[in-house]
Amino acid sequence: MEILFDNIPKRLDVFLTTQLNYTRSYLKTLIDAGDVLVNGKRVKAGYKLAAGDKISVSIKPPKQIDAGAEDIPLDIVYEDDSLLVINKQVGLVVHPCNTTKQHTLVNALVYHIKNLSSINGVLRPGIVHRLDKDTGGLMVVAKTDEAHKNLSAQLKDKTLNRQYKALIKGRIKDDFVVEGNLARNPKNRQQMSIQPGGKYSKTIFTIDKVYSHYTLLNCQLTTGRTHQIRAHLKHINHPIVGDTLYGGVDKAIKTSGQLLFAYKLEFIHPTTNKLMSFELPLPKYFADVLNKLD
Repeated sequence: MEILFDNIPKRLDVFLTTQLNYTRSYLKTLIDAGDVLVNGKRVKAGYKLAAGDKISVSIKPPKQIDAGAEDIPLDIVYEDDSLLVINKQVGLVVHPCNTTKQHTLVNALVYHIKNLSSINGVLRPGIVHRLDKDTGGLMVVAKTDEAHKNLSAQLKDKTLNRQYKALIKGRIKDDFVVEGNLARNPKNRQQMSIQPGGKYSKTIFTIDKVYSHYTLLNCQLTTGRTHQIRAHLKHINHPIVGDTLYGGVDKAIKTSGQLLFAYKLEFIHPTTNKLMSFELPLPKYFADVLNKLD
């Protein structure tokens, strides 16, 4: 596919989002892989286009990973023609990948929902944002490409508000913020950690309740990096209770998973422009722990 640029100077990745039905992050992946050329040469995503530039885009078929329909129960909180909001269960991977090829949220969505947006391809239809496998709670899923692009833009400009509850080890009495560049931990590739060269991340933490040896936090994302809340709390040596990857195992509290839950979600509806706000009570496994601490 060839596109001729004849407008005022603009970043390559930004321009392509206006021409193609793909997210900016996906287009950046294509650019980095050399599948987007400008005047026959590889450039970076931030390359400033000039009048007369010829852009060629090669979109290869996605790797064939089974993303077929599976009758996995979905807890649908809200649904209309543009989107749906779900309460993702703990233990469910969001989309197929090299290590998990079946039994994912996407497999469930393909089974239960007739139409999903195609912007993220056949492996991640409708997926606007993700939750870790062991994190439950609210997610919004796009049914149409128009809704997907709108919600992705809200995710970028922070009008899509996501808040979590987390029980951490140790006592903290004052609200705080953790920010820094997150990247794969060179000592443990399964973990993310704050280090030079990573992607900027920021989480705002407010105190909900302080117990004798634990603290219940409200966590608000301002960026959405992989394992962001978990890595930030590990960084300050207060890991989430039950988080085995980041050192949150606690013999005094028996829990089947990490005590992190996406309880609140707000966004502007892409069709009606109305504010949509959803809030869930803590699940029983989480609430039972708090009741015991009380």
